Formats: sequence, structure tokens, C-alpha cells
Amino acid sequence: MSNKEKSEVKTEKAEEELIRVRRQKRDAIREAGENPYPNDFRPENSAKEIIDSLGGKTKEELEKVKKSFSLAGRLVSKRDFGKASFAHIQDGTGRIQLFFQKDTLGEAFKAVKKYDIGDIIGVSGTPFRTKTDELTIEVSESRLLVKGLRPLPEKWHGLTDVETRYRRRYVDLLVNPEVREVFETRSRLINDVRSFFMERGYIEVETPMLHQVVGGATAEPFATHHKTLHMDLYLRIAPELYLKRLLVGGMEKVFEINKNFRNEGISTQHNPEFTMLEFYEAYATFDDMIRITEELFCDVADKITGNKVMTYQGQKIDLTPPWERVSVFNATVKYGGVDAAVLKDEAKMRKLASDIGIEVEKKWGKGKLLCEIFEKTAEDKLTGPVFITDYPAEVSPLSRPFDDNPEFVERFELFISGMEVANGFSELNDPDDQRERFKRQLEMGDFGKGIREYDKEYIMALEYGMPPAGGEGIGIDRMAMLFTDSPSIRDVILFPQLREKEEK
Repeated sequence: MSNKEKSEVKTEKAEEELIRVRRQKRDAIREAGENPYPNDFRPENSAKEIIDSLGGKTKEELEKVKKSFSLAGRLVSKRDFGKASFAHIQDGTGRIQLFFQKDTLGEAFKAVKKYDIGDIIGVSGTPFRTKTDELTIEVSESRLLVKGLRPLPEKWHGLTDVETRYRRRYVDLLVNPEVREVFETRSRLINDVRSFFMERGYIEVETPMLHQVVGGATAEPFATHHKTLHMDLYLRIAPELYLKRLLVGGMEKVFEINKNFRNEGISTQHNPEFTMLEFYEAYATFDDMIRITEELFCDVADKITGNKVMTYQGQKIDLTPPWERVSVFNATVKYGGVDAAVLKDEAKMRKLASDIGIEVEKKWGKGKLLCEIFEKTAEDKLTGPVFITDYPAEVSPLSRPFDDNPEFVERFELFISGMEVANGFSELNDPDDQRERFKRQLEMGDFGKGIREYDKEYIMALEYGMPPAGGEGIGIDRMAMLFTDSPSIRDVILFPQLREKEEK
């Protein structure tokens, strides 16, 4: 057994002993006729409220405050000094120091001495300042509200604990205030995004999570089965085809913030379940989508950071519009360092792709080869923000082609710090063209293994007539990564998908 393994075993045994002792304390409370999990304490104040109202007052001013405050929260620190104890309590708004004194509490002080870090307590008392000038509540009444059976970790930081932090996010939130701040920022971001679109006349909608037919993106779906209907269904990979049905129905500005599911890899930028914003506007083009994207990111930046210049993982990102626009072809040359002559010769492209580690398939055309080479050579060098435009029609089955060059489409992808954040385009609304593209996708296997049909109902909707439109999808999780300076998507998802924990 290695030293690390011995240390882990020792730690586990120590934790088991602490849990045993805490259970004994809990059982003793019950034996004394008391409930270790009551639900009749109602806090009237919060830590933040007390700090905001009294934090600026001097010791002498606090002595004149006769009001008693009551609050509840988790005990996160405790220092015993015989007939007195200092502690910190943490609620959903912050933490504040408490002072327990035997002379004040009498017999109740015995219960206080048995409190453990992690217990949830309710207290009432008056404010004062200690000799070190810290705002403190002198407790006159105290109650145990929840007996914590597992000890909180003293140290929760570091790479060795990162998997446990994701798996036990509830503990991570308790002991790492900066983690809670990340998710508070994510919440504000989503609210800001929602307000942005509603202020511009968009209607928020909800479309199905369970799809009878796969569509809206190129990805492997999760499959399930409905017993009553005797029907195979799929968790949606994208809401796009349903949102565009709403355009057909006369809802000319719609958006949705919701979950997508893709049965694919896990990485710092990918989670099988993720949150997307998708929005569509009738009589708009991909140029309008670019403008809206710039406005959206600047609006969110102003509200969250107050500055259009931000730093992500050490890189300076300036969101001041207009942002750079460059075609896939030119970006591969400019950022990927690929000779333009090579990108004009399919045989040379195939050789280059193979040489740089891409598993080339015979069915790929020049458009697919170009995009694969772009992703391999240039994508991670796009500090941005930069809109990559002029995608080949071969890899863009839902996008409107350029009138003067139908091999390419009116589409862009937004990259910031080497990460794809958004994908938008002018929507294809020719039902016959869309039908043929769906058929080609089936032949190429783009809808996933065993998928043998495309969304014919969507084609029918297009045959009724969908107005010309622009649409876009933005990854909310990746957006949250940028605005919280988080290196991994798992840092901005409360409960990310993890591999099954191995039993020791």
C-alpha cells in the first residue's frame, strides 16, 4: 500500500469515528426528549442585513442598539474558552461572528458546548464589537436546528479534491464562498439574457424535450422508450426545428433558454446535458444575428462586470464592437498557418488532414475537410471575439446559401478564447432544398447510429411558408465560463455529469 493510500485509509477511519461520535450526540438529544431536527424556528434577520445596517457603527454606537436580532445558519467555526465560546454562523447571504457566554445562557450553555462544526443553529442576540473590532452578536438564546452527522472538510481546495468537489457540490458550496459566487453570477447572467430579449419584443417559449425524430443539429442523441405509446423517443439535441415551426405560426420573435442533451464526450467544454439559448427572428439575416450578439454580450458585460474589457484565463478580451469577421478559409490560413494553395486542392487537403492526425473519411467533400482542418489548426488560436463566417453548405444543412455562391452559406460561429460560444445563420426556408439536405444527412449518418428518418413534419411546416429569418444558438454554460473566468464547464454546472465512482 502506497503512502497516499495509507493516508486515505487513515483519513476515512478518522471520519468514521467523528460520525460515530456525532450520532451518539444526536441520539442523546432524542433520549432527553428533544428533537434534533425541529422546524419551528423562524429567523427574522440575515447576516448580510445585520452587517449592512450595523457594519459601519462604532463600538459606542452599537452599545446604544438595544434591538435583538435572530438568524439561522450553519456553524462554520467555533472556539471554546471555558465559560465562553466564539463562533461564526453562515447563512445564504454571508457569515457573522457569534459570542456565547455561560453567564448569559445559563444551563443552555451546556448544549452550546456540544455544538459541532456543520450543525445548523438558530440564535437571537444583540450586537457589539470585540476587542479586535469585529461585529459580533452576543447570543441570548440558541437552539440546535439540525445535527450535522458528517464533518465539513477543513481543506477542500486543490487538484486532488476537484472530482470530490464536483460530486459533492453541496459541500463545495458550503466551504468555498467563491464557488457560490460563480453560480450567483450565472443566475444573474441568465436573468440579464432573458431581460435583453424580452425588452426587444421576443417571446419566451418552451418546446419539447422528447422528440420523435432527431433533428436541429448534428449529434448523437440519447434514446428512450415510451411504454404507453409504444414509441421510441429521443432527448432533444436542439430545439431549433420546433422554434422555427413557431415562425411559421406567426410568432415572429421567439427565444428559449433550456437544456439540450448529446450522447457524446465529456471535456472542459462539453457536458452531456447543457443549457442553450436559441432565438429566432423573422425578416432578419445572419448580419442581424451578429449585431444582436455583440449587443447581448456588451449588455451582459456592463451589468455583470461594468466593463467591456475582461480577462479570461489570463487572456485580455475586449468586447467593444465591432468584432472581427473572417471566413473559415481565411481563418485557416491566417490563424492555422495553412497554405491557401493547399486548401484549394482536395487531394492536398486530404493528405494534410491525415498528416495532422485527422481520421479522414472517404465520403467527406472539400467543405467538410476545410472545417476539420480549421478546427485542428486554427480554432484554439482564436482569442477573439471573432466571427468565423462563410461556412461550406456541406456542413451547414439548415443554413441559407449565398445567392451568388451556393456552395457556401450565410452562417457564422463566434469564438472567444479558442472556444466556440455561438452558432448563427440566415435560416433555410426552401422546403425542397431542406428535404434534400436532410436526405444527405441520413446518408452521411449525421443523425446518429440507427437513425433512418428525418423530420418530415418540419418539411410540411416549411411548405406552409416560413418567413425569411435569422436564428442563433448560444451556449449559456460557456458564456458563464467566460464571465466567471472558469476554466472548465464543470465549474459552472452545479451537478456536472461524472464517471461512475469506483468502489475501493
